[in-house]
Amino acid sequence: MKKILLDENLPKQLQQAFSENFQILTITELGWQSKQNGELLKAMQEEEIQCLMTVDKNLQYQQNLAKYGVPRILLLT
Repeated sequence: MKKILLDENLPKQLQQAFSENFQILTITELGWQSKQNGELLKAMQEEEIQCLMTVDKNLQYQQNLAKYGVPRILLLT
């Protein structure tokens, strides 16, 4: 089952849009609200979360995403 993390800038209700083939987690559910981007990516790696869904357009410039091996899905608003 693929694990996807919803960034805190996305509505929790988005979880309902996925099939049971995905485990959708939120920053709040995991208690990760205080984590900065680098800490968040490292925690995702440790928890084997494969994808981050966000609307943060600057993340790619702030962090080396390839270093953590975490794909990112950017939702444009």
